[in-house]
This record gives sequence, C-alpha cells and structure tokens, in this order.
Amino acid sequence: MLIGKPSDIPSSEITPRDAYEDYVNVRRSERRSFLRGAVAAGAAALGAERLGELFDPRIGALAGTKLDTVKSPLTTTGEDLTSLNDLTHYNNFYEFGVQKNEPGQNAGALPTRPWTVKVEGKVKTPKTFDIEALLKLRPLEDRVYRHRCVEAWSMVIPWVGYSLSEFIKQCEPLSTAKYVQFLSYYDKKVEKWASDTSIFWPYSEGLRMDEAMHPLTLLTFGLYGEVLPNQNGAPVRIAVPWKYGFKSAKSIVTVRFLDKQPPTTWNDQGPSEYGFYSNVNPTVDHPRWSQKTERRIGLPFYAQRKTTLMFNGYADQVASLYTGMDLRRNF
Repeated sequence: MLIGKPSDIPSSEITPRDAYEDYVNVRRSERRSFLRGAVAAGAAALGAERLGELFDPRIGALAGTKLDTVKSPLTTTGEDLTSLNDLTHYNNFYEFGVQKNEPGQNAGALPTRPWTVKVEGKVKTPKTFDIEALLKLRPLEDRVYRHRCVEAWSMVIPWVGYSLSEFIKQCEPLSTAKYVQFLSYYDKKVEKWASDTSIFWPYSEGLRMDEAMHPLTLLTFGLYGEVLPNQNGAPVRIAVPWKYGFKSAKSIVTVRFLDKQPPTTWNDQGPSEYGFYSNVNPTVDHPRWSQKTERRIGLPFYAQRKTTLMFNGYADQVASLYTGMDLRRNF
C-alpha cells in the first residue's frame, strides 16, 4: 500500500528522522528487555544445572558462564561501573555492524569454541595456544578500568583477565622484537556486515613492546565475572586503559612479534585522525571534535559530561613510557 503525505500537514510537523530512529531503538531495547526476562524465567524453570546451556540474546554469550577470579591491586577504584546492559548494547565492533546497537544484535554468529591463538614472527618457536590453556595460564583477576573512546564517550568496565606480559613470556619473543601486532577473527561468511565498510580486514592493532609488557595491559577473557560477550570481543581481547578504545583489539586469533611498527587498521584508514600511539590526550583534538571532555555512558544526562584526563587518568603509571616524545606529533 502506498501512503502519501496529506496536503494539510506542514513539513514543520513531520517527525524528524533522528527522533523516529531514537524511538525505534527504544522499542527494540524494550523488546530485548522482554527477551531477557523470558530467558531468566526459562532458566529458573529448567534448574541451575542447565543455566550454562542457555544462549542469552541480551549479551551474545552463554548465560551464567562464570569465571574464577581473584582481586587485583591494579583495579581502578571510586568509580561507578557501567551497567552490563550498556556494555553489551553500545559497542564498536565494525565486523558486526557500524551502528552502536548492531554488534549486540549480530555478534551471536561469532564461533568462540573451538578457539586458538597463533604466535608468529620474531619468537624462539612459533606456537599455537588453545583458549582453554590461556584461561589456565595464570589466575584470572578482577580489574576495573576506565575505557575512553576516540569518539569522546567513556565507560567504566569490570574486566577479567591477567597482564598480557604473562602471555608474552610464554611466547618467548626474540630480543629483536620491538612491537606486537594483534589480528582479529575475520570470516566474511560470519561477519557479512563488514562488507558494508571500506575497511581492509582482518582488523589489525599493535603496541610497542614496552607498552605490551606494562602490567596494566590486560589479556582479557571476561567482564562482570563472566566470559566476554561476543560483541565485547569474545573469547579473548586486550584492554589498554590509557589508550583510546580502538587500540584494544578484540577476538584475537594471531599475535605477531615484529622488529618494525606494524600496520594498524584505523591508522591506515585515516592517519590524520587515528595515530599509532592513540594515547588519551585532551590537548590533541580529533580533526572533527574536541577531546577535552567525554560523555560517560549510563549516567544521568546532567552527570554524563566529564573532563578528559591525560592518559585517561593513568599518567602516574604510564607517562614514563613516553619520556622525551612529542605527544602532539606522536598522537
């Protein structure tokens, strides 16, 4: 049926497209909340012993998959945590869609078992690690980190993992290895939404070796005490809290040790906008917006706007890594 605009309705009274899309997104969120309640009711009916068998469409992961953890002295304290709902419905994971709500809808297709991580490049011997072996390599720690996105929004996330340095030691890199490159999972049959972008896949990120070995750099397996939701980078990612979020590679399948700075996805895509280092720096604006403030997701509107801190508030721990560097040029 073709519906036309009646002639007596002025253009000024037509609902703007962005308002309509906001309404649609709210309705979708309400439907997801209903599904969440239905899943929880089903879990209660089936009994706790079958909770781990339920697929939770809210977070794209097996519900109730707990991880054994210990507290970490490196956790950030005194900040309100971003809710699980916000963490799993406001995501950047372009392989599963470029809109913030799309990874939560589409990433359920990501196969997270079996999963292996290959180690290549300047190492004593190339190796392959199974995800289960990585989970058992070291005790898993609860760490709360601030997360700052280059788009000027932020979250406070309770990650689960251990220092990436512990994994790197197992890789036995050679003394000539100066950088670490991370390659993410990519299969165009699974991540068909990636064809809507001009990005060259697979997603690539990298760190200088001393950055990768810093104790704050986290090899990450979960959040809120459970396995990582697919849209948050399951089953293994890194979290580098003093850098903009795109530096924290998701769904890692390959780690390469190199003697030269590796190509990285967003730096290749827009070198004037996304530097290799990408340290959180309020004095270096993105060409299209200021980085002096950020919007904290999940807080009431009046409390969302925050002043951006140098190195995302981790200057005491990491500033020494960049002594003598021009941080405006090496952004």
